[in-house]
Amino acid sequence: MRFTKMQAYGNDYVYIEIITQKMENPPTWARFVSDRHFGVGSDGMILICPSEKAEFGMRVFNPDGSEAEMCGNALRSVAKYVYAKGFTNKTDFSIETIGGIKKLHLDVENNNKVVMITAELGAPGLYHKIVPTTAHNSEGRCIDYPIEVEGRTFYITAVSMGNPHCVAFVDDVMSLDLQKYGSAIECHPYFPQKINVEFAQVIDKNNALLRTWERNCGETLACGTGCCVTTIGGFLTSRLSNEVTVHQLGGDIQIKWDTKNDNIFMSGKSEIVFDGEIENNIILEDTI
Repeated sequence: MRFTKMQAYGNDYVYIEIITQKMENPPTWARFVSDRHFGVGSDGMILICPSEKAEFGMRVFNPDGSEAEMCGNALRSVAKYVYAKGFTNKTDFSIETIGGIKKLHLDVENNNKVVMITAELGAPGLYHKIVPTTAHNSEGRCIDYPIEVEGRTFYITAVSMGNPHCVAFVDDVMSLDLQKYGSAIECHPYFPQKINVEFAQVIDKNNALLRTWERNCGETLACGTGCCVTTIGGFLTSRLSNEVTVHQLGGDIQIKWDTKNDNIFMSGKSEIVFDGEIENNIILEDTI
């Protein structure tokens, strides 16, 4: 099985195209390739698939084999992959995800090198049943809603970007015990499908510092949809503008919320690290 290791600001996945290859039992493959000791090592596995509704499709698997609805960094990486590997020569196309069909634009230099990828993610889901969450105000939204975990109260704003997120703004994000509080909020009864958790610190109206605790994964160096949710949550609570550079441990992502048309744009880079091949019979062995 041929694969490509890619990373976007340190958020690394193993990408496998199943347009010309076949795969059985993706959860088992995901657990194997994600293992940093016995496999390739990654934050998960991304399948690049045919689609009847868009030019391409993608599926996102966590290291534990569970499937996620969407991943912003992976979405941009898939866009770069299909162009770099010759599956398309277009610089504008769409990708189908469980979280909906997303539009992508590639900025390409004269040597055909992709230097920036912009994803048009559509309208954020703010209604509590879309997130989903049982925490909401009288308007059905979860905005600056109090949640108590591990003896501390945070005020969260919950948003769906095709996958469930909530963001809490704190004074000093770098000193926060992310494993303690992130895991507690992830599995809180407010969230029947669990949730991705962002902790953000406002630098100024156009800049925020972010750390992310990803559902079924743990802390990652970057999260594209998490950057979107941080911008949305910051704007709704008057902490941030609608155009924000989100600074993460792995690097910076630019987010714009076109509030007039209710559309989120995410711009960032992605890099191919290396290509490789896995012997299919390894997956059959009881190593995971």
